[in-house]
Amino acid sequence: MKPPEVDRIAGSKAAVAARRARAEVKRQVSSGERTASDVLDKATPENPAEASLRVSELIGSIPWLGPTRTARIMTELGISPSKRVGGLGIHQKKRLREFLVERQKRRIETGALVVLAGPTAVGKGTVSAFIRDHHPEVLLSVSATTRPPRPGEVDGVHYYFVDDAEFDRLIEGGEFLEWATVHNAYRYGTPRAPITQALAGGKSVLLEIDLQGARQVRETFPEARLVFLLPPTWEELVRRLTGRGTEDADEQDRRLVTAKRELEAQDEFQYKVVNADVETAAREVVSLMPTPSGV
Repeated sequence: MKPPEVDRIAGSKAAVAARRARAEVKRQVSSGERTASDVLDKATPENPAEASLRVSELIGSIPWLGPTRTARIMTELGISPSKRVGGLGIHQKKRLREFLVERQKRRIETGALVVLAGPTAVGKGTVSAFIRDHHPEVLLSVSATTRPPRPGEVDGVHYYFVDDAEFDRLIEGGEFLEWATVHNAYRYGTPRAPITQALAGGKSVLLEIDLQGARQVRETFPEARLVFLLPPTWEELVRRLTGRGTEDADEQDRRLVTAKRELEAQDEFQYKVVNADVETAAREVVSLMPTPSGV
């Protein structure tokens, strides 16, 4: 028999509330408000959000543990992907707690992750290069891309230039923090490992990425500081794009259309910096990072 409509609606609302409660637990772990071991200890019938969370979701909420590493950890712990935290056996729970506690012990003071995004031709690369050259305490992440090098660009310094097959391999291996197709043409991605190592060592990291990538990082790493780089005026942005001579007229038109859409997203960002002067803009971006002492 079909359940009465009122019961069906109530059940649907309860299911939605349960999903939201579990999502909040994962957000707290991802942001550092709670430790994963605390969630494990609270996973009792009195705390259904913690108890009904899948173990894979709990481990995957820990910053920098992507799907590939999470699956490997689950295998090493001998825990089924479908297992919920509240349903763990005594020995499984013991192994999981030991893993979580050991990982927590290895955590040391982390640096800041600052994401620099903005419309095409606003000068993100120029500002980032200034920071790289004048602030050695900041790690400038090097992205991988499938586009060919522009004149003067050096592999491993400006970008890692890879072909589509290699880019696919990196995606499948879970080696990107984020990746996206930009301007309906080439793909760009941020390698995860160098960022993880730098942050764990207390070093601040600057990501210079597109708008799509910034949104992905915000979901993966909520405590990242998102900065939107603005041009002084629209006319100046047009001048910079047409003046650099790296695209033909049709491509310039496409990028200007994209730039208008990108400018509309500026309110999604916590901070806004106007790039009227490269040194001044760079100084503003660096001011959002802690000093090397961690203060």
